[in-house]
Amino acid sequence: MKSVRILWHYMAHNRLLYLGALLSVGLASLTAVAGPLVIRITIDSVIGSEPLAAPLLIRTFVENIGQAFWIPGIVLIVITTFRGIFMFLRGRLAAQASENIAKNIRDRIYDHIQHLPYKYHKEVDTGDLMQRCTSDVDTIRRFLGAQLVEVGSSLSMVIFITTIMFRSDLRMTLLSMMAIPVIFVFAVVFFLKVKKAFREADEAEAELTTVLQENLSGIRVVRAFANQSYEIDRFDAKNQRNRDKVHHLIWLLACYWSASDLIAFLQIGSVFVFGAYFTARGEITIGTMVLFGTYVGMLVWPVRQLGRILTDTGKALVAAERLQEVFNQPREKLQENFLRPPIEGNIVFENVSFGYEPDQLVLENLSFTAEAGQTIALLGHTGSGKSSLVHLLARLYEYASGSIKVDGVELNTIDKRWIRQHVAVVPQEPFLFAKTIRENVTLASGDVPDEELYAICKEAAIHDVIQGFDQGYETLVGERGVSVSGGQRQRIAIARALITHSPILIFDDSLSAVDTETDLAIRNALEKRGRKATTFLISHRVTSLARADLILVLDHGRIVQRGTHQELMAAPGQYRTIWDIQNTLEAEAKA
Repeated sequence: MKSVRILWHYMAHNRLLYLGALLSVGLASLTAVAGPLVIRITIDSVIGSEPLAAPLLIRTFVENIGQAFWIPGIVLIVITTFRGIFMFLRGRLAAQASENIAKNIRDRIYDHIQHLPYKYHKEVDTGDLMQRCTSDVDTIRRFLGAQLVEVGSSLSMVIFITTIMFRSDLRMTLLSMMAIPVIFVFAVVFFLKVKKAFREADEAEAELTTVLQENLSGIRVVRAFANQSYEIDRFDAKNQRNRDKVHHLIWLLACYWSASDLIAFLQIGSVFVFGAYFTARGEITIGTMVLFGTYVGMLVWPVRQLGRILTDTGKALVAAERLQEVFNQPREKLQENFLRPPIEGNIVFENVSFGYEPDQLVLENLSFTAEAGQTIALLGHTGSGKSSLVHLLARLYEYASGSIKVDGVELNTIDKRWIRQHVAVVPQEPFLFAKTIRENVTLASGDVPDEELYAICKEAAIHDVIQGFDQGYETLVGERGVSVSGGQRQRIAIARALITHSPILIFDDSLSAVDTETDLAIRNALEKRGRKATTFLISHRVTSLARADLILVLDHGRIVQRGTHQELMAAPGQYRTIWDIQNTLEAEAKA
């Protein structure tokens, strides 16, 4: 019943609306069962001479109708009008509550996703997460808006009808209810099967969404490598699996509806056959037969609808469980009761070890010192731990052992939000939002004067490029920045980091897409900033690292060489080997 508790929790602050909707459902059901009673009384006691077993006020009213047969018609119209009003209130209140709940769930899950750890977002499938935030929320909305109140409608209808039927004729009542246990058991068995089928169909749709999202995000890579056939086959395989799962779900639904239709019609037919027989023998009145003929349909179809209700209940419970899996992910505690010291950029690593898995260290016993304003260069092959090292500085991950001190304060005692406000990261693959260039540059700093914006963009060697666009800084970049080149995208991201004036800057191979001349211009501009920030520079281009105050060469998570460019060139090792290879290749390219 965990899923039920989850749904009940989602309904918080809207339960009174549902109470009003259920009350309206009960009144609508009461008016619905009153109609056949009026018809029965009209046939048996107004047109016929059957004595009416009813309270004195109703008997007196019926006896005084005489030949005014239009009065029962007016009563039916009034009853139908009130039923319409109650049905309207039911729909309005339930819809209002379900839409409020859906909005609250969307707000909550979006807020929760924003506060999940960096590790979670590195591992989760974006398409599956989107599926949970959209399709699963909509499944819950539809259930709460329609099927939940339908449960109240079915229960109230069954209670009212069976009460009246038992008071009218016991044999006809038992005859009218023979199929109900069969339909009920059939619906429960169907529910158990359809819940599993829906989960499989939902997961298949999530996989399909993931493939589609990845393909649309990487469409330029697909076209560049003429890889359309492979992607089409990949999509087709996921699409076929989704079709098979949905087909199985629809097959289960078809089996249930066809079988329950057959049982329901057999039940209705048997009531009419035996009702006609009993009426012909004079054991029941014509009005009673009409009453049971009407009520059996009103009784059987709600019970038959139990299958649909259980189906949608199963879908809603599965959707709630999938959403709860996201909510169960622990939020990253950004605003901790930790220290918020002034940050200048003095950093000390002492025997630091870190691994994404406890038994697989990515960094092992790293020790070095970076004084405020220095530039620390990191060089090493892919997977040597360069990015992992700088991720520790922003507390995107927590180091397993050792010590990292920032201005004499242990890093894991500094509030995460505070340290991240003082660390600006330029990733290797920067992300630009579908906004203007100005909005992308000032994303983390808010509004800044044009003079400062232009100066920062000149340092990032992007100002002249931006001015060359038709709209200048108001130029809209496409989704993920597809309307600008890779080098331009990196330089915009560099400007976005520089404009924060953070005391710690991290360039994670963020000059890889710019040419050598632009790389030199950016490095010269950074040096002219007057050594305002401690800078960590990751690059595979050795010429970009040569001016650093300290160069660290990493191999399998360990520092194998350290020193300035001159010191490393004077000793044999990886650094000098890479320098010689890159210079040789550059000379051959020029030749």
